[in-house]
Amino acid sequence: MQDWVTYYISEAISWIAVAAGLFAVLHAVTQRADAFTAADKLSKPKWLGITAAGTAACALFHFGGILFIVWVAGTVAILVYLVDVRPKLAEVQRGSH
Repeated sequence: MQDWVTYYISEAISWIAVAAGLFAVLHAVTQRADAFTAADKLSKPKWLGITAAGTAACALFHFGGILFIVWVAGTVAILVYLVDVRPKLAEVQRGSH
């Protein structure tokens, strides 16, 4: 019984990371390029590449798999965008900067 619970939890975590990555890529696509430099972050094309690569890593290498470290790197890249870059972009585009 424990094995199937662990399997489904691992799969859920893996696919939640992919969904977060897709959200990050779509968010980056819809932002103005100048907002990235105004927020003192990497350029829009760089963040698009980082979030897309992170999403691909999460889709190809699963949580708890053999190449778990690749999944972790992809997840960290996505989370950095969502937790650090996205709020700064919102702040700049709101005019609070």
